[in-house]
Order: sequence, then C-alpha cells, then structure tokens
Amino acid sequence: MASLTYDLTLAGLSVGSAAALTGIGLIVTHRATGVLNFAHGAVAMVCAFLLRQFTVEWGWPLALGTAVTLLVVAPAIGVALERLVFRPLAVLGGDPAQTLVASIGVFVLLVGGAALVWGTGARADAPTVVSADPWGQLAVALALAAGVGAVLRSPRGRPLGSRRRTRFATELRAVVDDRPLAVLGGIDADRVAAAGWAFGSFTAGLSGVLLAPYVRLDPYGMPLLVMEVMAVAVAARMRSLPVAVVVALGVAVGQSQLTRLHPAGRAEPLLQAVGANLFVLALLVSALVLPGVGTRDALPRTATARVPTPPGAWIVAVVLFLLPLGFAGSDLHTSVQVPALGVVLLSLVVVTGRGGQISLGQAAYAGLGALFTALLAAGRFPGLPRLPELAALAVAVLLVAPLGVLTGWPAIRRHGLALALATFAVGVGVSRFVFAQPYATSGLSLGRPAGFGGDRAYYVLELGLLTAALLAANALRRGRTGRALAALRDHEPGASAAGVRVPALKLAAFVAGAALAALGGGMLGMGLRAFDATAYDPVRGLLWFAAVVVLGADSVLGALAAAALLVGLDAGARGGVAAVLVGVLAVLVGRFPGGPYEALRTAASHLRLRREVSLTPLGSRVRRRLLPRATPPAARPSPRSGTPSPAAVPAPRSGRGRTAPTAPGSGRSDTTPPGPHIRPGTAPPPSPRTRQGAAPRPSPRTRQGAAASSPPGGRPGAAAASGHRTGTGAVSAPPAGAEPRAPLSMSLRALGLRVAYGGFTALDGVDLDVRPGRVTAVVGPNGAGKSTLFHCLAGTLRPSGGRVLLGGRDITRLPAHARTRLGIARTFQQLAVFPSLTVDENVLVGAEQGRTADPEAAERALRLLGLDGPVRAFPAAGLPTGTLRRVELARALAGSPRVLLLDEPAAGLDTPEVTTLARVLRALAADGTALLVVEHDLDLVADLAHTVHVMVAGRIVASGPADRVLERGYGG
Repeated sequence: MASLTYDLTLAGLSVGSAAALTGIGLIVTHRATGVLNFAHGAVAMVCAFLLRQFTVEWGWPLALGTAVTLLVVAPAIGVALERLVFRPLAVLGGDPAQTLVASIGVFVLLVGGAALVWGTGARADAPTVVSADPWGQLAVALALAAGVGAVLRSPRGRPLGSRRRTRFATELRAVVDDRPLAVLGGIDADRVAAAGWAFGSFTAGLSGVLLAPYVRLDPYGMPLLVMEVMAVAVAARMRSLPVAVVVALGVAVGQSQLTRLHPAGRAEPLLQAVGANLFVLALLVSALVLPGVGTRDALPRTATARVPTPPGAWIVAVVLFLLPLGFAGSDLHTSVQVPALGVVLLSLVVVTGRGGQISLGQAAYAGLGALFTALLAAGRFPGLPRLPELAALAVAVLLVAPLGVLTGWPAIRRHGLALALATFAVGVGVSRFVFAQPYATSGLSLGRPAGFGGDRAYYVLELGLLTAALLAANALRRGRTGRALAALRDHEPGASAAGVRVPALKLAAFVAGAALAALGGGMLGMGLRAFDATAYDPVRGLLWFAAVVVLGADSVLGALAAAALLVGLDAGARGGVAAVLVGVLAVLVGRFPGGPYEALRTAASHLRLRREVSLTPLGSRVRRRLLPRATPPAARPSPRSGTPSPAAVPAPRSGRGRTAPTAPGSGRSDTTPPGPHIRPGTAPPPSPRTRQGAAPRPSPRTRQGAAASSPPGGRPGAAAASGHRTGTGAVSAPPAGAEPRAPLSMSLRALGLRVAYGGFTALDGVDLDVRPGRVTAVVGPNGAGKSTLFHCLAGTLRPSGGRVLLGGRDITRLPAHARTRLGIARTFQQLAVFPSLTVDENVLVGAEQGRTADPEAAERALRLLGLDGPVRAFPAAGLPTGTLRRVELARALAGSPRVLLLDEPAAGLDTPEVTTLARVLRALAADGTALLVVEHDLDLVADLAHTVHVMVAGRIVASGPADRVLERGYGG
C-alpha cells in the first residue's frame, strides 16, 4: 500500500510540475502585459509538434531539437505575437474587449494551422525531453519559479546586487498599469512587453514538450488540457508564483491518488469523473467561487453606431440558404449542418452581441440540447416518457434554458477576465463531467422527426426552425427589451442609472441564449443522426465565439454568414481552414478595431474618386445673401442616407476654456446657445439687441441675486419645464391651454454616512438634505469625498455606516436601478450615454425604465433639452460633448424623477450651453424637483444653488446660502 501511494505521488508530481510551468507562464505574461493569454495551450501544442517534427520526422538529435524549439522558436512566437497582434492593441489603449478577442483568435489560428499541417489525428511518439523520473521535472519547475521570482522581486527589501532585476520589475508594473505614461517616463515599453511575451511563450513550450509524452498529442486535446490547468494561475490570483506551484502540485497529486478509489453503486461514475478531472473541478471553483481575476470589461462592445444592413442583403441570404434544396448526396448532407449551426450562433448574437455579456460556454448548451433530445427520444431521460423527436427537441429546449443561469449568475457580479473564465469553466465542466462520461452518452442514437427522414425534407424543417429563431432573436434585439440590452452592453452603470434591472436582464439574456443554443444543438444532432461529443467541445465554443465577433456580433446576418463559413470551408477543404481564417480575422482586430466591415469600408472610401466643388465669387455673394433664409447646413439631408449630416456643423469656441460643438441639426450658429427649434405657438426669437445683451455671463454676485429672484414655483420655471423656450434658450410663457405638471414633493436625506477604504476614511458622518424645489450644491477640493457621497446617494456604493432616506423610506440597501424606479435619477461625471443607440432611443430607455411609464415623457424631455429636431435620429456615437450632456440629462428627466443628482453637469460645455443648463435646472426646481449638484464650476454654483455645502476630508465643514458660503472663499 505504501509503495502504491509513493508511486501515485511520483506520477502526480510529474503532471503537477508541467502544470506549475503553465501557471508560471500565464502569471508572467499577465504581469508583464496585463493579458490573460488564452493561446497559451495552443503555443504549447505547436512547440510539442515542432519538437516531434525535428526529432522524429527529420531525425535531428534530441538536444538540438529541444534547444531550437525552446530557445529559438518558442520565444520567437511570443515576440511575434507581441509585435504583430498585441502591441497595436496596447498603443490604441489596451481595450480589454479587443485584447480578449485577439487572444482567442491566436488560439483558434494556431489550432487550425496545426490541424492543416499535422492533421487532426493523435500522435503517440512524442520525444521525452526529461526522464520519467518526476524529480527532474519538479526541479525544472522549482528552478524556473525561483528565477522568475528573483526577477520580479519588489524593489522594497531588495538584496545586494539586484538593482537591475528590481528595475525591470518596476518597469513591468509601470507598463501594465499605464503604458503611455510609462513611455513618457522613459521606459521602453515595447522591450518590456516583448520580454514578457517571449518568456511566457518559452514556459508554454516547455510545458508542451514535458506533457507530450504522457498525454494525447493532437491539435485539439493538448490545448484544451493546458487551458484546464489554467486553474492554478487563477487560484493564485494571477500574482503569486509560490501559490501557483503549490496548487499545481497539490491538485495533481490529489488527482493521482483518487485513482485508487473504486466505489460501488451510483456514485462510482461521478467519483471516477472527478478523479480524472480534478483540474477541471479546480478551474470551476477558482473561476466561480473565488473573487474575480479582474474587473475591467472584456466585452465585445459596439462602440460606434450600428451599420445599416446593405440593401438586398436579406434577399441574397435567403437565396443562398435556399440553394441547398437543389443539392444532392454529400453536398446536401453537409448543408444540413448550416441552419443548425446558424441557430447556435444566434444565441451568441443575443448574449454577446446585443447584451454585451461574454460567453465562452455556448457549446455546452448546444451539446446539452442534443444530448437531452437523444435521451428523451430514446426514453432514457429520468422521470419522462419516450417522446417523438420533434417533441423531444421542444422539451429539451425547455429543460436546457433554465441551465443558462449557470453562466448568467456569475455574470451578475463579474466582468472582464473573471466572466470569461467563469463561462469557459462551465463549458469545460459540462464537457468533461457530462459529455465524456459513458453513463450519459453510451449507446445513444438520434433519429429525425417522422416525415423528415430525408436530407431535403429535414433541411426544409431546419429552415422553418431557423426562421422562428431569427424572429425570436430579432424580438430580443428590438423594442424595449432590445434597447435595454443595448444600454447594458454600451454602459452598464448608465443602464442601471436609467432604471434597467441589470441582474435580471443578464439572467434573461443567458437563459434565452441557452434556449437558442439548445435548439441549434438538437437540430445539429438530428442532422448527424447521432450525438457526437466532439462536436460540442470547448475548443469549438471558442471558435464559434471568435467567428461571431469578427463577422458582426450584433448582426443576425453575421451569425448566418459565420455558420456558412465554418461548415463550408471545413467541408470543401482540409479540416482547419475555417479556424485559420477566423483566427486571422480575430488577430487583425488591433489593426482594424471595427472589424473586417470597417476595413472594407475604409478601403472603398480611399478608392472612391472625390470631386471638390468650389463657388465662384458671384455664387459666394448669392450664398451669403440667401444663407440666413436657407435650410441650416446641419439640417440638410445627406446625399446618401437622407438624414442630416453631423459633419456639417461647426464647433463653437468658448471663453470658458472648454469647447463643445453644437448639436447637429439644432439649427444654431456657432455662438447660439443650445435650445429647441422654434415651433408654431412659441414666442418669436428676441431682437438682436436682446440676444446680444443676454450673452455675457453675469458675475457671481449678480447671479446670486438672479437666483434669489426666481423662487420655486415661479412662472419662468414652469414655462421652461413645459418645454416652451425661444430659439436662443430664453424662457417664454407656455401656450394657452398648457397643463402644468403636478409639483413633486420628495426629499432625499443622508444621515451619518460613513465610508472607509482600508485605512482611508472617505466619508466621516456626513448629513445632507436635498429638498424639493431647491438646488443643493456640494463643492470642495479633489479628494474631499464628493464623488463618494454622490455614489452613496445614487446607489452605486453602499456605505459602511449611516442611512439614506427617500421621503422617509430607508433605501440604503437598494441598488441603483431600484432607486431610479423610486424617482432618483442621476448623471455621470464621465458621460454615460449608449453610443450604439440614437438620441431618441437613449431617451426612450429612461422613459421606459424609469419611475413612471409615460409615453410622452421622452418627447417632453427631448423638447425641453432642444433635441427634438433632426438630431434625435443621430446615433450618439460621434456627437459633440455638449449634445451628449443634454442627451444624458434628457434620459434622466424622461423617467419623471423626484430627485435629480448631477455630477459635474457643466463639464465639456461652453458658456452659452452652461447658461441654458442653469436655466433648465432652475425650471426643474421650480416644478418641485429636488436637485443635488456636485460641481467645480463655482460660477455655475453661485448662479444656480440655493444651498451650498463645502466638503473637506470627508466632512461637511460649511453650509448655507451660496452667496454667504462662496464669499468666504470655500470650494475647489
């Protein structure tokens, strides 16, 4: 018995040493570049194949082949990846979404390339570099960990003679934290990043050549095995090398010892599965239970406006999908897979493209759909009778859909790399503990529904199911739900502030995605007439994800094109062609951030001939005479789309040191304050004298007097709140018959709020009362605690002590979206708009998700903020800052709030826009809204606020009327 324990321990140490090397490489790459390298396993596989090629196929000496593979090829792969793929992304700002897609693209490219070069079969003749004695491999792992630890040692407490090493560690930290700033500080960021990638690839290659003799060497198996070992790096929080080594050795030895267990009964298959896949279980625990690796978003967001579908694209798609009806034989049999895979990829359009939630485990739900369909059709599903194939497919979809919570629940609190790892871990866990187990899949066959046994008849059935899936996906991408999902994707905090129930919406997206994936998986299984576990392995899930993202994550046509591409290329050529093409497109994301469509449009625009038209002197004189009566340039339709062109609007210059171009389509010149178009029934614009006299900003004292002369409930406020203003932003009386809004009476109070971060106290017993009908301002220097107080009131931060009351109700524990639905709206210091939605849709989100469902609220808010002209049809992406500030405020007002929280609302606005903003805010207060303004612009505070609170070091040190507090010189 002791001998068996010793032998199993030695076997575990051998595997654990290779796992420790993988963890070391992932940690070094992450610490040097900030990237979690999903391609680490693919690099290990390529190096193992190359060593076999050198020694077995070409007859090189083992020492020479090993030296070339590990000291030349592996570091060269890392340097090439840094130079060609990840450096362009870092220069562009290191967008985590693009970095993640590029990393997965490298994985797919290397796996596909290896399948093309070496085939998909397994190799059992890989050379052994280190003897089977585990002590040699363990010595290599420990020596490498010690060397890396010495290089990355902190500058504090550095030993004698380690000056160069500690300097390199400091440079690593600087490059990862802020690459542009590190470059300005004189650090060669390219050299540092290249060194990190080279070393990470070296460790990947070393892991591959050590593991190859003991595992299956094939393009798919080894990369997946190495990615499962990623658990050791995740458990070490991507920081601690000793923890990674200990976890790797402990899990490997434990997995080896579990092979001694031979339980009887129903638990036997499960325990055997756990014993053979303990690293997978460790990955699940580390990814789902432990705190997330990172909080930065890694979601493929649509940062620009939606690209309209080209005319005739749907006609072309319909024709192409009908063509296989004329095929026969193997061509028709292969085409049967396209509609089924298209349905699976539509699930990624819903979850990732529209909802912005990364999901690397959709292959698991597709496989469960096929497995449940087969079990139900065979009468082997526990508790349910045997069902016809079509009914079995429908029931399988209903059973798999709730399982979407497996990935949806982690998505509620996880973002970025943590969410990517969680979804990938679920996919790997389902593959290993369900699909690979004989007790679940042995002896399964899957037929087709009665009457659809032939390929052509079944293809017709698939087209019908695909049409239903397309309608469902379009329903989730349009209307109120579609706008809420797009808001969640574009700006999650902004969506929550608009009233979107973010947790529930994330769960709904994953459940809907699981249902679509299960439907497609069941269709794919019936098309193949069998359940094939390899068709749903996690590697295919990564390939599907990359294909959908690079071909248009938010496009149903992109999903259909990806399905046709993946099936057609691999069927018409050697396996791996589709993976190579998708990988190439994914790694080019750094060169073309908008994807291949943007690259094609850019190339076409450069090739298009342009003619510049200039006016003659006579034409110029005629134009100057007619221009005041002509249609404003911003409102003229574009020659292509028929919509106003934002490029035609000049940008005004401000004497405040901030510029914000006027909104396109507003019909105003450079110096005209923002305001709505003049409509029938409103007062005429003031004379030039009046307009000129209203332009200069008054002094603080004059503003204080002006503010004091506009008591709450005054007529000007009610007029502006009704949306009736002149073209310059001046308030006029409402038309006859206008029905004023009911005054609001709801105060927001903070009682003894306390917030501490570690040893730093951000809020120290703050009391604040935001009363209806009044504007309350909070000023103070940077670091005074203003933003922390604001977040506590808005619901994005829970205080450690104290209470927040809304009209006497304790809302301290309510999240942001729940507070919005109670009547608290907010704006953000950094703009929180939804760039892929139009101005109108941005405001509609607030009207649909806010306190009241008022269909006219959006229109009133657009009219009040001067956005009811042609600008309402523009996508928010690319609009000037001043316009976006008004869009954000309009969205907040569309929810009919009782309390309005404004975080530096004047940031990015020019003088006329600030003047109009102050007029609108005074009008809102006059209508009974309680306003809280956190602002550095003391001129605006003096002009606007009734009460000013001064914060210093987390406390309110002065309060009172604006003139008295600001005259003392407080603020910041």
